[in-house]
Amino acid sequence: MSLPTPTLLTPRLRLRPFENADADDVFALQSNAFVLRYWDAPPWTDRGRADRFLDVCRQMEQDGTGARLAVERAADGAFIGWCTLTKWNPDYRSASLGYCFAEAAWGHGYATEAARAVLRWAFQTLDLNRVQAETDTRNVASARVLEKLGFVREGTLREDCVVNGDVSDSWVFGLLRREWQPSSEQAPAG
Repeated sequence: MSLPTPTLLTPRLRLRPFENADADDVFALQSNAFVLRYWDAPPWTDRGRADRFLDVCRQMEQDGTGARLAVERAADGAFIGWCTLTKWNPDYRSASLGYCFAEAAWGHGYATEAARAVLRWAFQTLDLNRVQAETDTRNVASARVLEKLGFVREGTLREDCVVNGDVSDSWVFGLLRREWQPSSEQAPAG
């Protein structure tokens, strides 16, 4: 079963399916060592990785395993990152949330706004019961985004990743449909 990638609009953002023209922006984002300092995969050095990333986006849609959306500012159409729903399981009504944003987009509430739009789609359109997310325990900003969205920290995966040669722990967060607050779906001010 395929899962068509939606286009989602918020007051400040447009989330849309990836296009081939996004390859350079994706490469710039995923090759930034500072942006990826808490990731369990090194920054990209090969431009071909961006093309494979876009192929995986299309494959996820065709396989029905998830959707990865490019995030751009509505005001100027600038690519600022991506947000994804992966491991979609319609039988268990569950999926995992992830995101990555350019450093220049940090501190403006874009990650929260984009993830909120994806969660609205997940709970209202896909009828999910649970969305899970994980973050490196040192990535306090990402944990804060998840908590603003209503996620509950459920536990710690001890030494589950190696990040830049260092063994790292991850926090597991979960958001249940009954805990999700549609009223919090209002876009942040400013």
